[in-house]
Amino acid sequence: MINYLKLLVFVFLFSCSLGDVGGFWTKEKDLKNERLEFKPLFEKDKFSSQEFNTNFVFSLSKKDIKLNNNSEINNNDGYVLFDGVLQKIQKYNFSKIKNFYSQEPSLIFLNDNIIFFDDSGSILSFDKNSKLTWKINNYSKSEKKIGPLISMIENKGQLYVSDNLSKFYKVDIKDKKIVWSKKNEIPFNSKIKFYEDKIYIVDTNNDLNCFSALNGNLLWKHTTEKSFINSSKKLSILIKDKLVIFSNSLGDITAVNANNGSLVWQKFTQNSKIYEDIMTLKTSNLIEDNGSIYFSNNKNQFYSLDLNTGIINWIQDINSNIKPAVIGKFIFTISLDGYFFIIEKDTGNILRITDVFKQLKINKNEIIQPTGFIFNHKNLFISTSEGKLIIVNIKTGKVQNILKISNDIISRPFVQNKKMYLIKDNSIIKLN
Repeated sequence: MINYLKLLVFVFLFSCSLGDVGGFWTKEKDLKNERLEFKPLFEKDKFSSQEFNTNFVFSLSKKDIKLNNNSEINNNDGYVLFDGVLQKIQKYNFSKIKNFYSQEPSLIFLNDNIIFFDDSGSILSFDKNSKLTWKINNYSKSEKKIGPLISMIENKGQLYVSDNLSKFYKVDIKDKKIVWSKKNEIPFNSKIKFYEDKIYIVDTNNDLNCFSALNGNLLWKHTTEKSFINSSKKLSILIKDKLVIFSNSLGDITAVNANNGSLVWQKFTQNSKIYEDIMTLKTSNLIEDNGSIYFSNNKNQFYSLDLNTGIINWIQDINSNIKPAVIGKFIFTISLDGYFFIIEKDTGNILRITDVFKQLKINKNEIIQPTGFIFNHKNLFISTSEGKLIIVNIKTGKVQNILKISNDIISRPFVQNKKMYLIKDNSIIKLN
C-alpha cells in the first residue's frame, strides 16, 4: 500500500512538471550592429527575436525589380513604384469606422478615383481632389447601426462587395446602381475574390463559398472543419492555376478546384487543441510566387508550401501575421516585435534580421506592432499600430526616418500613380 501511494505521488509530481501553460520627422539615428549566434533553420519552440548578420549588405538585381500585375489573384503586391518625399498633401474624410482595428482595409483605385466605405456601410467614391462624387448604401437602418465591415473587389467596372453581416452584392460603378443583392446563411470572414465570372468568400463556419458573379447564386460550397470560435483576423484566399487556396480559423490551408470546389489537398498547420491557442491564432495573408505558397502566423511559424501538392518546402521560426512579400529570389517579412527579415525563397535560410523598432519611443506598458509594409527599389515602408510610418533602408537594414501619421492605428500602405495612401478609422491620408 505504501509503495502504491509513493507511485501515485511520483506520477502526480511528474505530470505537474510537464505543464507549460506632433512633428513629421524624427532625427536619423544609426543602429548598433550586433554579432549573434546563428540559429538552426528548423529549431522548434523558439522565437527569432534578436538581430542576426546585421553587417550583411543586401541588394536586388534589376531583373528582380518588377511589378506584379496579378497581385489581386496571388496577393503578392509588396513591391511598388514610389519615390516620393512623403509629405501630406491630401485627406479623404468619412464617418469613423467602429472596430477599425479588426479590419484589414484595402482601397479600390479606378481611374483617378478612390473607392472605400464608411461606418454605415456606404460605398464612397472620391475624385482626385478628395471630393465625394457618389455614394451607395445597401443596408437597413438597424444594419447601419451595427457598422458593416466591408471587403470589395473591382472587375471591368463592376464592384463586388461582401461584409461581416452575411450580405454580398454587386454594384455597377458607371450607373451607380446595385445590380443584385444576396444574403448568406451566416456572416463572412474573408476578403472577397473574383475569378472567371465567379466570386469566392470564406464564411465564419470556415466554408469556402463560390457564387456566380452574374447573379449571386451559390454555385458550390467547400466545407472545412468548423471552429467553436471565429478568427479575429480576416481569412485569406488566393487563386492560381485553376486552384483556390484558402485559410481557416483553425490554421488549415485548403486547395480546391476553382470550377467545382473538389478537394485537391489540405495542410494542417496546428496540432494544438488548447482553447487559448486556437482562440488567439492569427495567420497572415497567403501569397504565391513561382509555384510556392508563403504565409506565417503568430505561433512562430513561417511556411513555404508547394502550390500543387501542399507538401512543406520548409518552415522557419518567425512570429508574424503580417502579409509577406516575394521579389526575385527573396522574401521580406516583419515580425510582430519589429524585426525585419530577409529570407532566401527556395531554402528558407535567413540572410539578415534587423530591429526596426529600436528607434521608437515605447512606453513600459505599451505594445506596438506592425500593421503591414510595402517596398520600392531601396526602402521598406512599415506602418504601425500607433500611427507611425517607418522608412528602412533595405540595403543596410537601418532606419532612415520615422513619420507620424496618426496617434492611432493605420493600415498598411498602398501606392497608386506614385502616391502613397494610408487608411485611418475616419480618413485616408495621401502622401506625395
